[in-house]
Amino acid sequence: MHLNEFDLIARYFKSPALSREDVLVGIGDDAAIVKILPNQQLAITTDTLVSDVHFFHETPAADIAYKSLAVNLSDLAAMGATPAWFTLALTLPQVDHHWLHAFSKELFLLANSVNIALIGGDTTKGPLSITIQVMGFIPLQKGLLRSSAKPGDKIYVTGTLGDAGLALQEYKMGHLKQSPHADFLWQRLMRPTPRLAIGKALRDIASSCIDISDGLAADLNHILEASGVGAKLDIAKLPLSPALQAIDHKQASLLALTAGDDYELCFTVPPHKEQLLTERLGHYQSIGIITQQPGLCDNEGNALHLAKKGWQHFE
Repeated sequence: MHLNEFDLIARYFKSPALSREDVLVGIGDDAAIVKILPNQQLAITTDTLVSDVHFFHETPAADIAYKSLAVNLSDLAAMGATPAWFTLALTLPQVDHHWLHAFSKELFLLANSVNIALIGGDTTKGPLSITIQVMGFIPLQKGLLRSSAKPGDKIYVTGTLGDAGLALQEYKMGHLKQSPHADFLWQRLMRPTPRLAIGKALRDIASSCIDISDGLAADLNHILEASGVGAKLDIAKLPLSPALQAIDHKQASLLALTAGDDYELCFTVPPHKEQLLTERLGHYQSIGIITQQPGLCDNEGNALHLAKKGWQHFE
């Protein structure tokens, strides 16, 4: 079946779109028109996923769709934002109806689950890549930033670390299917959980926040540089899944510190708000503390030169 660009959009991306009252003009015009709520600020972020850079070309379309939206939602979570709208720029080598059906179905399943509406975008021919821009609301002056960590603040992370890195490592070596943790690791690599509820709960608690896309050390270092502070990490307290606990401890720690694609939140909390953190989100184990002295080191004060070991494009 031959479809032009407009037929493709109408068939796969227009009819199932979530309806929101704040979308005044959606897909089908030259631009979308949306209504900004009073006393709210707008958070906007964009990510591009490219075949054989961010996912393997043989990855199922549903997994690609989920991850493409989830990684953007994770950025909103790190800001404490509530999702509202997104746009999609989809570059395809050819029109594959089975691929598009699976991709669009999974995209809207995730979108509808977090009440975010597709309001526009673009389709073009070329090497497979997906660019998604998401927008969300934050109450005035409540956004979580990287630049407000203070000496004495405790450092926390959600979830477990290094799982996606181990999945990628095992997949490249052809060992993933033989792993007793194969399903768990693949889910962690291709279907990360955007911590939206936690991000919103941290608005009045966290002094800084970032999502872990490039590795804990690299992303925590972004907080340190933006805030003009340093940090001590307790490596023994890094949260590890059973999959990481089953491998060599030194390798597991290195993955937890440097592997990307976890999309967990790393955040800092002032001492006087630790009780509020526990009351609102339950018990969290601190993995370190913010220091006046710049740089990242372990509990014994040994410098951890790990920031550049995280994922970096153009390296």
